[in-house]
Parts: sequence; C-alpha cells; structure tokens
Amino acid sequence: MMDHLEQILLLLTLAIAVVVTFQRLHVPTSLGYLLVGVIVGPHTLGPIVSIPELQTLAEFGVVFLLFTIGLNFSLPQLQVLRHHVFGLGTGQVVFTTLLVGIIVWLTGLSIAVAFVFGAVFAQSSTTIIASLLNERGEENTQHGRLGLAMSVFQDVTAVPFLVIIPVLGTSVAAGVLAETLGWALAKAVFAVALVFIVGRWLLRPLLHLISKRRSLEIFTLAVLLLALLAAWSTSSLGLSLAFGGFLAGMMLGETEFRHQVESSIRPFRDVLLGLFFIGIGMRFDPTAIFPIWHWALLGALVILGSKTLIVAAMVRKTGVDILVALRTGLLLSVGGEFGLALIAIALDANVLEMQLGQIAITSVLLSMIVGAVLIHFSGAIASWLVRTPPVETPDRPELLDKPQKQVVIGGYGRVGHAIAVLLHSSGIPFVAFDTDAKQVAQGRRDGHSVYFGDISDPALLAAIHVERASLIVITADGSTTALRALSYLRRSCPQVPVVARARDLETSAQLLAAGAVHAFPETIEASLRLGATALEILEVPSADIDQVIQGVRDWGYKPVLENEREQ
Repeated sequence: MMDHLEQILLLLTLAIAVVVTFQRLHVPTSLGYLLVGVIVGPHTLGPIVSIPELQTLAEFGVVFLLFTIGLNFSLPQLQVLRHHVFGLGTGQVVFTTLLVGIIVWLTGLSIAVAFVFGAVFAQSSTTIIASLLNERGEENTQHGRLGLAMSVFQDVTAVPFLVIIPVLGTSVAAGVLAETLGWALAKAVFAVALVFIVGRWLLRPLLHLISKRRSLEIFTLAVLLLALLAAWSTSSLGLSLAFGGFLAGMMLGETEFRHQVESSIRPFRDVLLGLFFIGIGMRFDPTAIFPIWHWALLGALVILGSKTLIVAAMVRKTGVDILVALRTGLLLSVGGEFGLALIAIALDANVLEMQLGQIAITSVLLSMIVGAVLIHFSGAIASWLVRTPPVETPDRPELLDKPQKQVVIGGYGRVGHAIAVLLHSSGIPFVAFDTDAKQVAQGRRDGHSVYFGDISDPALLAAIHVERASLIVITADGSTTALRALSYLRRSCPQVPVVARARDLETSAQLLAAGAVHAFPETIEASLRLGATALEILEVPSADIDQVIQGVRDWGYKPVLENEREQ
C-alpha cells in the first residue's frame, strides 16, 4: 500500500478541494466525486490513480447506500406509505421502464439492454431534489412533499433491478433466461425470508447485549458486521451485495436502535459512496462524447421528458391541481445516482457494452445538470405551460400529511420519563434517546417513541434532522453530554430552542453560556418547589408565591445561594 500512498494523498486532496467547491456552489457532492473520477481517470490528461484495492472497496458504497435506505423503509413504514405514494411511486418506475425500454428496443438493441436503459432512466436523484427544495424553502409544499416521497420510494421499487440485471448477462436463449430469472427471484424470496427470520430472533437481542457495553466503537463494529454479513449472504446465493444490505437495513429499521445505527454507518457510507462515484467517473471518457453526443443528448431528453409527462399525468389523475402535477413531474425528471449504480452493475455483468455504458452515463449526467435547472424554475415553467400566473399552491393534507414538528428528548431517566409523560398527555409528539438499553426498552413498553442513541453524537443529530424539531430537552446525566450536544446544536441549528437539566447553579451557568434557553438547577428548583408548597399550606396567595419564586429565578438564585453560604 505504501507504493500507492502518493496516489491516495492526491485523490484525497483533489476530492476535498472539489467537494468543498461544489458545496459552496450548492451543487450535489455526488457530481463533485464524479468530476474527481474523470480528472484522475485514464481517459484524461494529468495524474492517473490506479489502485485496484480502492475499486474493490468502493463497491461497498452501494451496499451501505441501500443499507441506509432500508433503515428508512422498514415494514411498518412501508405500510404507512402505501396510502400516499405506493401506487404513484411503483407506477412511475414501471411505466418509465416500459416506455424507455420500448423506445430503446425499437432502435434495434436487445431486450436486455432496453430493460437496463429503462431501469436506469426511471431513477431520480433524491439528493438533488431534497437539496434544491430545502434551498428554496419548498420542502413542505404539496409538490415538494409528494415529489420527495416518490423519489425516495423509487429506491425501494428499484431493488428488484439489483436481482434482475446481473442475471441478464448470463444467458441469451429466452427459455434459459426466463428459467435463470425465475431461479434468481426464488433465491431473492428465500434471502428475504432468511434475513427476516434471523432478524426477528437474533438482531434485537444481539444489539441489546452489545449496547450494555456502552461502547460506540463496539456498536459500530457490530453494525458493520451485520450489514456485510447480510451482503455476503445474498452474494453467496448469486444475488447482489447491495440487496443484502437493503434487507439488513429493513430489519434494523424496525428496532429501537435505528437512529444510532444510521449515525454509526453514515461516515462509512459517505466515504465509500464517494469512492464509488469516483470509480464511475473513472469509467467516463470525455473524448468518447463526440461520437455519441447526439445519442447522449437524446437520452437526456428522454429521461427528462418521459418522467415529467408520466409523473404529471399520474398525479393529475388523483385529482391534484394541474400546476402541482406539473411541478411534481419536473421535480422527478432529474436523473439519479442510483441509475449510475445500475449502469455500473450492468457493465460488470456484461449486459452493456462500454460504448452503450458511456451513452447511459452521459445521458444521466446531462439530465442531472439540466434537471436541477428545471427544478429551480419549476414554478415558472409550470405556469407558462398552463398559461396562468405563478401562484403558491396551498397544501392538500389529504394527499400527504404535513410533517408535524416534534420535541426531542435527550435522556430517558426519571426526568426524561416525566417530561415524556407530560408531552404524551398533552398530545405533543416527541422522540427520546438514551444510551441505556434497559431505559429504552422500558420507554417502548410505556408506548413512547424511545430509541437507543447518544444525544451528544453529531451524526445521530444529523440523522434525525434535529433542525426540524420545535424544541430540544436535554435531561441526560452529566454536564459533558449536554455541553457537547449544545456545541453542535448552536452551530447547526441555532433557531431551535434548547432546555437543559442542570445539577447545580454552576452547571446551569455553563449550559446557558453554551446556548441553552433555560437550564434549571434541579437541587435549587427542588428547594423552591418545597418552599412554594410550604407557602401554599400557610395560605399565601398563589399569585404572590409565583412572584416570589420567579423573582428568585430572575435574580439568578442568589437569595438561595447566599443562604447556603451563610450556613
């Protein structure tokens, strides 16, 4: 590996420079990694990075991508989604695959190649859609919620492609191909049953046992083992590694460890997925664009046009306003990173020749660039198409419920439990986290949304999108945990108020300085509550009691502290 150290340093330096630049320009980082791959690839002038071990390692990027997608699509969540986007999401993928496949087949290419092009063109970039919606503040609009939900659901409906595409390169005869596909689907069903049975009986007890060690290092290693073990299992059955990762994610998504699992796996996923896209970029030959530019441009137009029309027609069919339907179609018109992953799988399985692969890659890249522009101006484009002035379309909660802000509780001990009970009694949604598996299990028995996780872990806070919370309550023991959490929260989402529990006045001052809106010292608060009860027994008016107590708080608890010092 020392022989490749210079290449590794070059690759890391270039990746950091390009990705930082793309982030500053608000361009999806996946395109930045693709550009890095083109620069260091064998088809361009300049330095060439050739490290076979990195290429092998990059293959696991798709495994962890599907793993995290599986975490967000456990069986209960899929059951909830079926009323909103199951039909629309599945229909879009099926109709786009069929339409594009027929078009490609009519050009004289084989059915297998036509199927791959249809599957690739049916994918949309959730990353681009989400980032642009967030940038424009449209993530909670009707078209934004509907388009993003359909985009995410595409990843689930595309999982069968992971089973089918590798098989297409193994047979030519229709009878043999049908038999091979049938056998592959049978093995896929067996893999699903195996993973689900093992997951039901072993995963949760195993993670409970590991969580008792309270070691994030061991927990992360266990998650990596489970994901790779599932990938190895499906690979041993002749299926793709990514399919196993997806199944493992689905099973872990049903457990109380889901958020901590996602935060633990995220750094590995991002790095390996970056390597994967760099590998895709290395396959891209800019000099090959000139002979195929007209096919690539036509492919990009097919991607953008077919998905816009199909999605708009399907959404309009449900009774949605024409403007919303068109904007949803424009959202989903963009090509997707998962399509690039399918191209790589098809190339490795010899379903696509290199030239066809170049056409597919270039078409998807062009559609991602042009699609981002269409999303940005979707309102103006839709209004121009229907000849009406642009207006803000009101939300339609009957189609997709508006996300409700919730309270995040860090720590589910006696204080966190009491707050959870109060919130539950008031009908206020909340989610709680604790690093004690017993406390988590008790909370779930209480019927509360309690998960295993460290509230001071930045990866966990990012995974749960803490910036969307309406309030954060930190009740964990120890000021270190609270201070670490506040440090991240003040940087990433200063608009979200934080209320913290403090042992004493000194800790309270530290938490307030760190950014907490309130930090109540529980020892002094207990004394004040006791004093208030005494005054009530002595028939002091409630208004006077409240005024005295609030006066002590506003004065920084000085009367109580001075009395303690005198004693």
